[in-house]
Amino acid sequence: MKKDIIIPEVTGIEMAVVLEHNETHDTDDWYVYLINKKEVDLDMIMIVSQGFSETKTTTVFRKKINQLPANAFAKIEMIHPDVFSLANRFQVSFFEGNQIQEKTFVFEADTIKEGALRMISSLNKRGIIVK
Repeated sequence: MKKDIIIPEVTGIEMAVVLEHNETHDTDDWYVYLINKKEVDLDMIMIVSQGFSETKTTTVFRKKINQLPANAFAKIEMIHPDVFSLANRFQVSFFEGNQIQEKTFVFEADTIKEGALRMISSLNKRGIIVK
């Protein structure tokens, strides 16, 4: 029975953490983005995020997006620098057609920092990306 369950490898989606200017508060803030590089829309996207280490965990954050069009991106959440010393996990579940898929992205502890920023062409912003 287990051999009949097909778990597809998820490709074509990425998570990024970007440092960008917040015009409203005139500050530079960090934001998390989900990037869909697929040629198809993603539906009913659920993102569950949490920071963790051996001794600490943050509150679980959940975000739902009804649809993310092909070759598009969505700003998911603001992320505070206080959690950069933790590993930050983002579990993404979505429907592609009629099939549910899931992928987990982890930004390891102390990897989110200004010195690691690189140009992310799909966002046209500088950030850190996990595939």
